[in-house]
Amino acid sequence: MTAAARQAILIGWGERPCELLLSRANRHGLIAGATGTGKTITLQVLAEGFSRAGVPVFCADVKGDLAGLSQPGTPNPRIETRARELGIADFAYEPAPVVFWDLFGAQGHRLRATVAEMGPLLLARMLELNETQEGALTIAFRLADDEGLLLLDFKDLRAILSHVAERTDEIGAVYGRVGKATIGTIQRRLLMLEEAGADHFFGEPALALEDMMLLTPDGRGAVNVLAADRLIHSPRLYATFLLWLLSELFEELPEVGDLDRPKLVFFFDEAHLLFRDAPKALVEKVETVVRLIRSKGVGVYFVTQNPLDLPAGVLGQLGNRVQHALRAFTPAEQKAVRAAAATFRPNPRLRVEEVIGQLGVGEALVSTLAADGTPTPVERARICPPRSRIGAITPEERAAILVRSPLAGRYDEEMDRESAYELLTGRATMAMADPGPHRVETGSAPVRGGDPWGGVRVPPQGPSARGRIPDIVPQARRVPAPGQPGRAPTGGGLLGDILTGDRGRRQGVAEAMAKSAARSIGSAVGRQIGNAVLRGVLGTILHRR
Repeated sequence: MTAAARQAILIGWGERPCELLLSRANRHGLIAGATGTGKTITLQVLAEGFSRAGVPVFCADVKGDLAGLSQPGTPNPRIETRARELGIADFAYEPAPVVFWDLFGAQGHRLRATVAEMGPLLLARMLELNETQEGALTIAFRLADDEGLLLLDFKDLRAILSHVAERTDEIGAVYGRVGKATIGTIQRRLLMLEEAGADHFFGEPALALEDMMLLTPDGRGAVNVLAADRLIHSPRLYATFLLWLLSELFEELPEVGDLDRPKLVFFFDEAHLLFRDAPKALVEKVETVVRLIRSKGVGVYFVTQNPLDLPAGVLGQLGNRVQHALRAFTPAEQKAVRAAAATFRPNPRLRVEEVIGQLGVGEALVSTLAADGTPTPVERARICPPRSRIGAITPEERAAILVRSPLAGRYDEEMDRESAYELLTGRATMAMADPGPHRVETGSAPVRGGDPWGGVRVPPQGPSARGRIPDIVPQARRVPAPGQPGRAPTGGGLLGDILTGDRGRRQGVAEAMAKSAARSIGSAVGRQIGNAVLRGVLGTILHRR
């Protein structure tokens, strides 16, 4: 029986099998432990299990080890012995269907978003702006909104900021005072961010979420691996990008409730970076997103060294937990161990506080949610071995995976259509041509160790070619007709009321629809919807007067 037909993923074995029920996988989870205790292997095992069960996965590869998911494991007697001891009857060395991504385009498909999608609040966090500077950036976005200027890449953002600086008196009378010195500071921060390579992330073609939710012809979920070894050197950019991606999933996926398996599982490695120096308002809204996104069929799994790296409001929502060893030498570390032990449902046969420091590599304390939603008693378990390679891959192996990728050719060429920069400088360019209809690839089932996607690679023509979203009925998309305004109506419906109350301008469903449509239509219609600046949901839920 294939893993797609299974109802649970075997994590390890203690006095009983420790399994993660697929029907409870959207209740989120935690993988914690000190450096070198086996967190990456646990993540690898879970990613393989979700993929075999037909669930797409996203994970960031900070150290380069997760790239090994794309290759079959190297035969090893110790691995095979453990697999037999843990009762894995169908164990075989096999790769997962990996899709590589890279913000810089060097080790995977280029991953881009538009400046408008990121929104002023996440950009302000990325740029480390103070409240005054954030306000000036918000005014620049609002001006672009009102004047129908699309903000797609860094040069658009610089152009609109220069536009604001040239009209400070006029703008101050309408939107509030903006100092030229403040604009200059923001411009300098943009230059610093550009030097760090962040400008590679902004532009088109922007990421289509369905391209991260692909299935192979035999029903396995794609494992999306983001090359983050370079990105992690810019911690705020790394955290802001992952937060943006999470917010996009929250905003665009439809409500589906509890399913027999998730639509997508999102692993947030180095999760402490998300909350480091984050303002209280941001932390509170992230807690809200984590709580609500499970109804979209998305499971979020935080990976960090210590559970206390996460706010209590987030930690309390993580129902499936794998705790590797924690070292406790100082009073503060001993306190952290006691706190971590207290998060598990007690097991009368286990003294959790003592065991946490005694766990060996490949061992962990495991507690998952039962079918009725209650946590199972914590177990000391030996973690299952992965079927794919443990460790990094060679550049040649990575290149071979990229050539066979179902997305080969889709995100390689950067597009630069008419937007704020061209309009403000008077050098408008040709509108981007309609990329054509959606194309879905078919092919024979993959052979173990061969091409998991099957078929011959044909460079895709459309924004969503090949692959499909498993069992998702996409929300209807509405494009404004010629002559109609593109601004979404005021009010964010139930979600807007939950997240922001009834204050300010909120992004509604129509605006989210228009954002997706704007990626694939020519600039003639694009200009008509351009006066509604398209922002991500985090920009919406953090909006305040």
